[in-house]
Amino acid sequence: MLPDSYEYEQKDSLFHYEFYSEGPKGKIKKVVLYDFFGTSNGSPRFNLGFGDYNPRTGKVSDLTVSNNNDRDKILATVAKITIEFTSHFTDCVIFIRGSTPPRTRLYQICITKHFQEIVKLFDIQGLRSDDHWEPFMSSHPYNAFSLLKK
Repeated sequence: MLPDSYEYEQKDSLFHYEFYSEGPKGKIKKVVLYDFFGTSNGSPRFNLGFGDYNPRTGKVSDLTVSNNNDRDKILATVAKITIEFTSHFTDCVIFIRGSTPPRTRLYQICITKHFQEIVKLFDIQGLRSDDHWEPFMSSHPYNAFSLLKK
């Protein structure tokens, strides 16, 4: 079962979602964006990006470390948003890569932890260091992940 998540809001399009992280650092606006970047075997491909919104610049940073002690709740919220997004684009492929290697590793740890729930909804692949995609195996390190709704 996924951890508790935040309420989120779909913004101007199906590609833009927002929610707020709440913790010791205060209320931090998070943005989840899906960017179309082509097709694969006839299926649209989207990059999943998310990060902190900076009100001074009006930009989203996927490199910010907010340390608001709610990492699992944030990732559960992103997962729920992805489930909603793929209900609109049922044949799409979602591409996921952390902005840094430690973040990609964190995503792999979370995928492994919730693997039984994830595989009920998605086929998941991992991108090996030799640029070969394979069905996700928790024992293999990956550089990126892809999800295809079942």
